[in-house]
Amino acid sequence: MALLELEDVTRTFGGVVALDQVSIAVAEGEIAGLIGPNGAGKTTAFNVVTRLYAPDAGRLAFAGQDLLRVPAHGIVGRGIARTFQNLALFQHMTVVENVLVGAHTRISGRGGERAARAEASRALAYLDLEAFAGRPAAGLPFGTLKRVEIARALVSRPQLLLLDEPAGGLNHEEVEDLAGFIVRMRDEYELTVVLVEHHMNLVMRVSDRVHVLNFGRKIAEGTPAEVRSDRSVIEAYLGTGDDDDGAA
Repeated sequence: MALLELEDVTRTFGGVVALDQVSIAVAEGEIAGLIGPNGAGKTTAFNVVTRLYAPDAGRLAFAGQDLLRVPAHGIVGRGIARTFQNLALFQHMTVVENVLVGAHTRISGRGGERAARAEASRALAYLDLEAFAGRPAAGLPFGTLKRVEIARALVSRPQLLLLDEPAGGLNHEEVEDLAGFIVRMRDEYELTVVLVEHHMNLVMRVSDRVHVLNFGRKIAEGTPAEVRSDRSVIEAYLGTGDDDDGAA
């Protein structure tokens, strides 16, 4: 049984169809790539899964349960965490305070707070962020802030981690390191990962399966090798412009 299922999901914004009857299934323990040209609907798919947007039609399930019955504030508690294409950190707060935000659903009383801080310390160590724990997020290097977002997500103890362009703004060496890190993180934290990313080498290296969107429709699905050689995928990328992905 798939851990995450989207079935015929449609989402429109006025006259723009951002998702057009999209069906995606992600198996437990899998790293799934979600790719497509700018404006294809990738981030909209993440926003639907995390209930920031309600779909106009379709079915959405996680671990066999109907996600459409779960409000946005209940998603983390169900075991789903995410990072964002544009960093969503509190700049005036310290790194450890930002990470602790990810544990807010599990903090109740002193015992809960101690456990959360222990989990935050583990995540900071895992992402080599201990030296930044007491520093405000404001002014830290972009790559460091990307790791803070991942640490915040891990502290919520998710089953499913949605990574929205984690390689954005990183240099070549950092992207190389990220590829190995995503696989290790999946294994060591026993995660299922869905990755939205424009760095095709990264996606093809780490993904067990890749799903391709174009103009809101799913045009291909398969192993990295199958998707790389799919004519519809090649045509979608060769025919695209450089418009910003925005909300889509």
